[in-house]
Amino acid sequence: MNKLRCIAIDDEPFALEMLADDIARVPFLELVGQFASPLDALDTLRQQPVDLLFLDIQMPTLTGVQFLRTMPQRAGVSAPMVIFTTAYEQYALEGYELDVVDYLLKPVPFGRFLKAVNKAYDLYTLRQPTPVPAPPDAPSVVTPPTTRGYFFIFSEYREIKLYFDQVLYIEGLKDYVKIFVADQARPFLSRLTLKAIEARLPAESFCRVHKSFIVSLDKISSFQRTKVFVGKQEIPVGSSYAADFERKYGSG
Repeated sequence: MNKLRCIAIDDEPFALEMLADDIARVPFLELVGQFASPLDALDTLRQQPVDLLFLDIQMPTLTGVQFLRTMPQRAGVSAPMVIFTTAYEQYALEGYELDVVDYLLKPVPFGRFLKAVNKAYDLYTLRQPTPVPAPPDAPSVVTPPTTRGYFFIFSEYREIKLYFDQVLYIEGLKDYVKIFVADQARPFLSRLTLKAIEARLPAESFCRVHKSFIVSLDKISSFQRTKVFVGKQEIPVGSSYAADFERKYGSG
């Protein structure tokens, strides 16, 4: 398991100590620095790879929000993911506008901390380059490319062509989508909203069943009113989407 290299920044010594203890309890996290001021963390951010930053918001001299807006970038290196930690609920909206992974309200229960870092690890994993399998030497059936609809997404620093009939289902994660396709264990991650990708899909073949999910109708193996199954994967059906799903799927 790859470890996420973490930095913790908080001007409260006790809060910093608690963060360090929580990080030490998670096998896929590695604390490489803890600082009482964002300015003290600058050298580490400039010189070392950092995957995840735990950042307090309300600090003297420079707030976490101000620091995030001006955080130095290393050439060719992605900016670290950020989890805000704060005792002030009113900063939540601003945090999400800055595309942070999560927002933790102090005092942070360990279960809530674990949920946030699991989300960060999931995002980190999806950002890693996916090996492209070699095509078979002698396919028994060749499908003419003109008979299959397709669309493009930008993922892993390149435009990727996906056929509609490859797609199993799509999950929305705020400003990202995870596109699960047949014959590949790991989904594609693309910076799109669920609404934007829904507009690219043929309405007769796909259905939005939840605020966070779109499914391919012909990949559904079974369904109930509150859930559908794509193979073994259970996907919730939101109450406001149920009627449209039943109309589409029932007429398919």
